[in-house]
Amino acid sequence: MNPLLKLPNLVMVAVLALACGPAAAATLEGARFDDTVRLAGSDLRLNGLGLRAVSILKGYVAGLYLTQKAGTGEEAMAAPGPKRVQMRLLIDAPPQVFNKALVSGIRKNASEAELAALRERIDLFESMIDAAGTLRQGDTVDLDYEPARGMTLAVNGKAQPAVVPGADFYNAVLGIFVGPRPVDAKLKSGLLGQ
Repeated sequence: MNPLLKLPNLVMVAVLALACGPAAAATLEGARFDDTVRLAGSDLRLNGLGLRAVSILKGYVAGLYLTQKAGTGEEAMAAPGPKRVQMRLLIDAPPQVFNKALVSGIRKNASEAELAALRERIDLFESMIDAAGTLRQGDTVDLDYEPARGMTLAVNGKAQPAVVPGADFYNAVLGIFVGPRPVDAKLKSGLLGQ
């Protein structure tokens, strides 16, 4: 008789859990995303994954991390605590292209009054993207929001020194991905776990 069968059920469950290892992280288009990340002292859970594509050109895979599950863009923006949008580049992107895509996404989802209030911070965001330089296939870009600080941009774990303040600004950035007029409807659905 197999000696494992003699173990009490609780011990058996522990042995099986160790044998199976940790739960697999989510993967899309070969890009792996952790199920949870730690940011500003909080554990964030992967809300969903999506692919940004135009026709047959695949630009990046993105993951949305929140402290609680969100099924709509409004819920994602209203979620308390820190947040992260993580992108894994599937192509090279010079800063001008990346800037144009992100800033046009902000403009599509914000009113004239909101844009006026965001103007200086959009300029700061553009300078952060410029400072990051050309993004390469395989690079990881994190757009992190910490309520006490604001939004930071990191490429491959290296954060830009500038911080863009304001929850309103981060919500404008989230609007690019999950707002009423997202950059890609399929990407939005994936990030919202739909």
